[in-house]
Amino acid sequence: MAEERRTEIEKMLAGELYSSEGDNLPDMHINCLRMCQKYNNADPGDAEELHRILAEFVPGINDDTVLKQPVQFDYGQFTTFGKRVFVNYNFICMDTAHITIGDDVLIGPNCVLASPLHPMEASERCYREDENGHLWHKEFSKPITIEHDCWIGASVTVCAGVTIGAGSVIGAGSVVTRDVPPNSFAAGVPARVIRKL
Repeated sequence: MAEERRTEIEKMLAGELYSSEGDNLPDMHINCLRMCQKYNNADPGDAEELHRILAEFVPGINDDTVLKQPVQFDYGQFTTFGKRVFVNYNFICMDTAHITIGDDVLIGPNCVLASPLHPMEASERCYREDENGHLWHKEFSKPITIEHDCWIGASVTVCAGVTIGAGSVIGAGSVVTRDVPPNSFAAGVPARVIRKL
């Protein structure tokens, strides 16, 4: 019995090596970029219109979630926001894996949630030609979770595979490369836990 072919989207969301040029991923990505552009160019005083646009590419977004313009998503549909989330200017959400943001989370300006990863070995990540002559490269992703009641300071980068525990605070300018326990203050490059809250 032949093994069923897995789609590149299934591989991407499973954390396996996949080609971002496979299946309809390029079309999904371009569509999301267009929706981000539409959102970013909308009247910042028209909250109803902003929410309507956002809901087109971030399904299930709550009415009480605020994302200050501009924003940038890879796909949008793989990100989940809880209730009463506030995200400040210049938010970048590279959601090639599931990104989950809990209730009552505050995210400062210029923050990046980066779920994509590339193989360390050049031979595994560099562009290659497939059987149809198309160039592709392989990457993989790991999910990011920010649990309820967190405050993420300005210019923080949260890397692939990280969970930030409920009630935690991440200091401005930090790069979070590993999990942060609940109710902790973490800061630095790479971020480390400074103290419990």
